[in-house]
Amino acid sequence: MKKILITALAVISMASCTKQTTTTSDTAAERVEQVRTTVLHSREIQREINLSTNLQGYLTQNVAPSLTGKIEHIYCEVGDKKQKGDMLVRMDQTQYKTTKISLGNLKVELNRVENLLRSGSATQQQYDQLKAQYDQALEQLEFLEQNTYVKAPFAGVISAKTYEDGELYGGQPIVVLTQIDKLKALVAVPETYFPLIKAGMPLTLTSEIYPDKVFDATVEVVYPTIDASSHTFQCKLQIPNKKELLRPGMYVTTTIGLGKAKAIVAPYQAVEKLVGANDRYVFINENGRAKRVAVTLGQRFDQDIEIIAPEITEGVEMVTTGQHKLVDGVKLNVVE
Repeated sequence: MKKILITALAVISMASCTKQTTTTSDTAAERVEQVRTTVLHSREIQREINLSTNLQGYLTQNVAPSLTGKIEHIYCEVGDKKQKGDMLVRMDQTQYKTTKISLGNLKVELNRVENLLRSGSATQQQYDQLKAQYDQALEQLEFLEQNTYVKAPFAGVISAKTYEDGELYGGQPIVVLTQIDKLKALVAVPETYFPLIKAGMPLTLTSEIYPDKVFDATVEVVYPTIDASSHTFQCKLQIPNKKELLRPGMYVTTTIGLGKAKAIVAPYQAVEKLVGANDRYVFINENGRAKRVAVTLGQRFDQDIEIIAPEITEGVEMVTTGQHKLVDGVKLNVVE
């Protein structure tokens, strides 16, 4: 009898636990969250993107001759402006002068053999051999002239100087020439805008140094590949700088206008960010339950921001208040 009583109590206990577990599970499944929502609508926007970058000289030349030896004279200091063709550096002239004398002697000998060839006293082979020696010496002289008397390949400013007169040149650039009347910059543009960016597009630059000025620029080159890690592509910008207000190294913000477009815009505060990553998402009301949707952020407009995802279309009801405590599938009670 006692054994039967114990068994009955065990069955009742198990039934009680099962009922309690079922009730707890049902309560969790029927969790309801109070939220506010807004119905999304598309609107026309003036599409533009703002990107930051550093300016660079359009051209930079490290003046490093192909000849080693003594530096006889440097014709510039840091900050000097130079025009194309101006002398920058004169290296030791000994080799150049020796080669120039040898070329002169070869020229005399070549003229003599050419006259003998006309009279039949020299062969064509003798003339051709001497002509080859002369041409080789002429090419060597041109090389030595370029690397002994080093001239500016373009107009610019001397931005660095490494040596002084009389020092032995050891391979480092003697001076650095930087073009500043025209600048360039590289910007990384999100891949979303790849179909919209074209070479020749105008844009503007702003700098905190000149808060009241806007500088014009142009997209010169659109790089043809996308960086798989950052999902961006590069654009090379060309910036006229005749007044030389901007300088290489300055930090600027670029604004590229992409024309008018239709977009879905939502409150920025309604967009959630995944902890430990840069992934963004929102919650929408789907048949009375929360549905988490991963989104890509577009252009920002004060307190609103463009959101992009296949599920984000006109007429969708998005949660704007109470989204921080939501999980996928939880039941929603939409309040006014």
